[in-house]
Amino acid sequence: MPEQLELRFADTGTLTSRHGEFVRWRTILSLRERRTTRSPGEGGSIGSRFIRAHDLELKACELLRANGATRIAGEVRVEWNARLKSCAGRADYRHKLISLNPRLHEHPAEIDRTLRHELAHFLAQFRAGRRRILPHGEEWRAACVDLGIADEKRCHNLPFPIGERARRFLYKCPNCQRDFARVRRIRRAIACLACCRLHNGGDFDARFRLQFVALASSQ
Repeated sequence: MPEQLELRFADTGTLTSRHGEFVRWRTILSLRERRTTRSPGEGGSIGSRFIRAHDLELKACELLRANGATRIAGEVRVEWNARLKSCAGRADYRHKLISLNPRLHEHPAEIDRTLRHELAHFLAQFRAGRRRILPHGEEWRAACVDLGIADEKRCHNLPFPIGERARRFLYKCPNCQRDFARVRRIRRAIACLACCRLHNGGDFDARFRLQFVALASSQ
């Protein structure tokens, strides 16, 4: 899969989550947008169908503290974000933000599990410190065990709509010549993970930085 063959180096604080490619999430969400996505749960509680983001933040803080991540526990924010379409959630470690798809309210049993899935990204990176780790590597799997979801999978199987967007920008690894098509133009240093692993122990190597080739032909 594409995300298994690439490595983003310039922005180590951004992780992927359930369940997509390497993405740097927006730093600031307007209050207007947050109120819109949280409105279904303004009067809700953990036991109701609509769960408030604030209640989930308290739960996230509790879980992190219980697993020794006290330093970041109080920084975690949780939001319902209607911009999420096919993925159930997304984790941004740099800004300690967990975004959840409001459609999870149609599958209430999955809300807690999705929250723990995203928290596993935080816990794994907290334990790793400045060391780069794979989004769903052994550190993440160990964190899932500690958070009570030992059998968690990388991808969900919820019936969310999948939107296909044209991958218009074509990049190539100068070493192995592998092609990488992207929806948006790459703005940061991204190298071929396969080549970095083979020739540089998995660390970033500028020799394998992806190079823009051309606009990909539409299909």
